[in-house]
Amino acid sequence: MARSLEKRNLRILYVSSHWPGGQASGSHLRTLHVARALAEIGEVCVMMVGAEENDADSIQRTKAEFKVGLHVDVIPFADSRFGQRIRRLVDPRCPFPHGMAVESRGEERMRKVLPDFDVVWFFKLRTANMFQAWRWPRSVVDVDDVPSTYERVYGHSAPLRQRFRAFQQTLVWRRREKLLGERFSVVGVCSESDREYLALNTPVHVIPNGFDCPTQEADRRPTPGGRIGFIGLFDHVPNLDGIQWFVRECWPRIKRQAPDARLRLVGKLSAGTLGLTGPEIDPLGWVADPGAEIATWSAMVVPLRFGAGTRLKIAEAFSRKCPVVSTRIGAYGYQVQDRQELLLADHPDEFATACLALIQEPSRGADLASRAWQHFVQRLTWKSITPRIHAAAEDCLRRSRQQCPDCA
Repeated sequence: MARSLEKRNLRILYVSSHWPGGQASGSHLRTLHVARALAEIGEVCVMMVGAEENDADSIQRTKAEFKVGLHVDVIPFADSRFGQRIRRLVDPRCPFPHGMAVESRGEERMRKVLPDFDVVWFFKLRTANMFQAWRWPRSVVDVDDVPSTYERVYGHSAPLRQRFRAFQQTLVWRRREKLLGERFSVVGVCSESDREYLALNTPVHVIPNGFDCPTQEADRRPTPGGRIGFIGLFDHVPNLDGIQWFVRECWPRIKRQAPDARLRLVGKLSAGTLGLTGPEIDPLGWVADPGAEIATWSAMVVPLRFGAGTRLKIAEAFSRKCPVVSTRIGAYGYQVQDRQELLLADHPDEFATACLALIQEPSRGADLASRAWQHFVQRLTWKSITPRIHAAAEDCLRRSRQQCPDCA
């Protein structure tokens, strides 16, 4: 930990639309572990902005660990006037680009409390974009998912009628992203690939997605006949599109050569999801601790065809020594190599062949998983990532002192 941070009793406002104590989706886990890392160097006050989940358990778990200060509501913002629509396309400073806005009372409350904090940390650019304010002094924005990347990649696989809009939105978001240094003191991203893509003049810190390091290495027990698994939220569009593609294009190919194989689906809304029915497909729903289930899989599949940021399921699979078959988009940002830490394939035939190889050759999967485990231990545990979070906060404070010495 940086010594200058140890000497200061920092007050950190952590602004998020995900409860840190929420169910363990990728976004919730990143929210939680970043907040915990910040709590090591200061007092963290959580500000919830239009929280996507307000269940009592998520709120209680958050309040048990962090101080929860404000909870502001958001409302839809859709100005349909022709001039406003044109402005949204040509003016990168146009407010509320996601179509959601913090209510005026919430905006006012935010302005009042800002001077009380040394650092304002936004989880996701989307959260900051729900405020009308443009510039945020003493701030870090954890972009997480780069919007123009999402639109650009989606355009490659979208139906023809949607490709033009995706191309248009890629340009709109690219112009906005170039101004991030004008808005925030420091920018955080999930991968070196994202840092290079944004190419900003302002400080950009790479804060990877990680996973808790198990107290002991996973005890693998792949089921005879083969189990292929997928884990994720099934109301997340890239997840749903990817697993539907896998079931439609890859699963029949696998079943022809491995008739006893089963597909195991873990995650919220997996049961009854449209298009996820077929021979030997087992929707398991939400599983609080999926470790024992994943230990029986021959492989975890990450068949995503579009998206942004990095997929936490890759880090989770590595931590559990589960072999992975992924598209290149699914493994984006992890700096891993095909046939070293995992198998990469984008075509249905290649993807199915990779899954079959891990079903039929367990030793090959074990070798991949062993190398992936070493990669995980060195780079992707939250313990190894925490110093990067501290460094982003330190950089924010340093820049604040340079810009306003009397304010430090």
